[in-house]
Amino acid sequence: MAAVDDLQFEEFGDAATSAANPGATTIHIEGPSESPTHQPGLPRGSGGEEDDELLGNDDSDKTELLAGQKKSSPFWTFEYYQTFFDVDTYQVFDRIKGSLLPIPGKNFVRLYIRSNPDLYGPFWICATLVFAIAISGNLSNFLIHLGEKTYHYVPEFRKVSIAATIIYAYAWLVPLALWGFLMWRNSKVMNIVSYSFLEIVCVYGYSLFIYIPTAVLWIIPQKAVRWILVMIALGISGSVLAMTFWPAVREDNRRIALATIVTIVFLHTLLSVGCLAYFFDAPEMDHLPTATVAPNQTVAAAK
Repeated sequence: MAAVDDLQFEEFGDAATSAANPGATTIHIEGPSESPTHQPGLPRGSGGEEDDELLGNDDSDKTELLAGQKKSSPFWTFEYYQTFFDVDTYQVFDRIKGSLLPIPGKNFVRLYIRSNPDLYGPFWICATLVFAIAISGNLSNFLIHLGEKTYHYVPEFRKVSIAATIIYAYAWLVPLALWGFLMWRNSKVMNIVSYSFLEIVCVYGYSLFIYIPTAVLWIIPQKAVRWILVMIALGISGSVLAMTFWPAVREDNRRIALATIVTIVFLHTLLSVGCLAYFFDAPEMDHLPTATVAPNQTVAAAK
C-alpha cells in the first residue's frame, strides 16, 4: 500500500508540475515491464515502386553490385569460375519455366537472370540438346528405313560431334557477337540498356530448352508434324530473345534496332530449320547404291 501511495503521489506531483510550468520538460523513465510504443511506418509510394516490381526493376542496382562482388576473385583461380555455377535447383527450374512461358512486356534478364547469372543451366541444356538431337536423328533414320530388307542399321556417332559443334558454337559465338555489338552501340547511344556477356549467354542457353522436347518429338516420321513443332518452338524461344533484347536497342536508331532484332530471330530460325533439315529430313534412300549394285554383280557372276 505504501508503494502504491508513493506512486500515486509521484504521478500527482508530475501533473502538478506540468500544470504550473507548461513550458517545462518532463522526463519519463519507463520500467522494464512497459513495452515501447511502435511508431507508424512511413507510407510507401504506391505508383513507381509497384511498376518497378512488376517490371523487375526493384533493387536492380543492389543486385548488380552483389553480382559484381561475388565475382571479385582473379580469373585464373578456380573460385572465379565456381561462382558461375553457384545456383540452386529452384532458380534453374524458375528460369526454365520463364523461358517456356514468356510474359509480354517482361524482361527475362531482370526477372530471372540479373540477380545471379549462371552457366550451369545453359551448359547442361546445351549438352542435353546435343544428345537429344543426335539420338532422335538416329532413331528417326531407323524408323524411316524400318521394314526394308536391304537396310542395315548403323549408328551414326558423328551426329553427336556435329550437333555439339553447332549448338555450342551458336550458344557462345552469337552471344559474343551480340555483346560486342551492344557495347559498340552503347558507346554511340549513352542511354542504351546494357547486358553483360554472361547475361546474354544465360538468355541464349535457357531459350534453347524448348528444343529438347521438340527434338524428341521430331522422331515422328511426319514432315507436317515436324514443321508444326519447329514453328511452335521457334515462336516461344524467339519471343524470349526478342522481348529481352528489344529494350537494349529500342533507344537506338529505328532501322538499326529493327535490323538487330531481325538478325537475332533469323539466326535462331536458321539454327532450328538447319537442325531439322540435317538431322531429320535427310534423304531417305541412303542405301540405294548398295541395292542397285547387287543385281549387276549377280548378272556378271551368271555370265
